[in-house]
Amino acid sequence: MTEQTPRPRATLGESAPVEPPHVPTSLITLVGCALWAVALVVSLAVPALHTGERSWWPWACVSGLALGAFAWWYVRRGKGNAAGA
Repeated sequence: MTEQTPRPRATLGESAPVEPPHVPTSLITLVGCALWAVALVVSLAVPALHTGERSWWPWACVSGLALGAFAWWYVRRGKGNAAGA
């Protein structure tokens, strides 16, 4: 095992270490999912957005929803939170 050397204390003119800010990752993933859901509804409601060369647009929204749901589940488990590390 290796020993860690102690950190030197902040002296005059130096700043103390700054704690990272708290980020509500669960809320951010839910907002992202809601935005993908709105994009899906809009892309399905406007025929020009899901026909012809744009036929893949609704599927992009579906994949965004799926990845967002996975991210929300992952963060809620505690694996994606920096506080749990």
